[in-house]
Amino acid sequence: MIHQARIEAAPAPAERIARALEEGDPSPLAVGLFDRGNGRCEVFAHYDRSPSRETLLALIADAADPGELGPLAIEEIAPEDWVRLSQGKRGPVRAGRFFIHGSHDKDRAPRRRYVLEIDAAQAFGTAHHASTRGCLLALDALFKRRSPRTLLDLGSGTGILAIAAANALKRKVLASDNDPIAVAIAAENARKNGAGTLVAAIEAEGFAHPRLRNLKADLICANLLERALYHLAPAFARHLRSYGVAVLSGLTQAQAPAIEARFRAHGFVMEKRIILEGWTTLVITRRNMRPRRD
Repeated sequence: MIHQARIEAAPAPAERIARALEEGDPSPLAVGLFDRGNGRCEVFAHYDRSPSRETLLALIADAADPGELGPLAIEEIAPEDWVRLSQGKRGPVRAGRFFIHGSHDKDRAPRRRYVLEIDAAQAFGTAHHASTRGCLLALDALFKRRSPRTLLDLGSGTGILAIAAANALKRKVLASDNDPIAVAIAAENARKNGAGTLVAAIEAEGFAHPRLRNLKADLICANLLERALYHLAPAFARHLRSYGVAVLSGLTQAQAPAIEARFRAHGFVMEKRIILEGWTTLVITRRNMRPRRD
């Protein structure tokens, strides 16, 4: 049996709860949210065994004020219902020219290079989270005026950003993640979206991989957590070419100023901020200067 946990919240805290459950322990089979109307969303997470109520409540409390939330329900669902629930509640998402859908909406999706099929899986990134949508919007705008040649999606999850860039530009993209499950999912998603020869999915912690140690990129995307971005700032300065672009997300509005300051100290200048539902995506450029040691 599959075990489902679900809770209602307003849209912004619901996004935060979904992210906390997706990245939390125990690791879920799938996480999603859908709009119930009247300013309320339902967040659901599926597990292969019954999760601890206390553990989930602690994860949720770190992401949202308990006073804003409905009750947490945990129930068993049949395996055939899990597929329906994990995918059917996730409708298509538009982000600029990008259109992201699950396999259940394949017959209704338009056929063009900016269309991606990404199902709910054991990896973050289906464009339902505002941080992923922010990155896609940033890439859409960037690709209208620039065509970067060397690209990296750092912490790629499902590979959605790498696949979006590869198909839009018809260029090779590196997709790295420290989770081997996410690496396998990204590789499969790339094949499913016709980018199997363009996206190279590799397992790596930060830039600690033979293919990344000497990398000089024109574009690096990183939809990570605040702490990871803070510590990776010096590495971004080393691995981006002069006037290369970084797209950073996974940041709340409150966290973004500290990350901006951190990257400015390492030679970056702000180009654009995208704010969606309380989450911030930063588009920054590395100036032509020697990276400082840190």
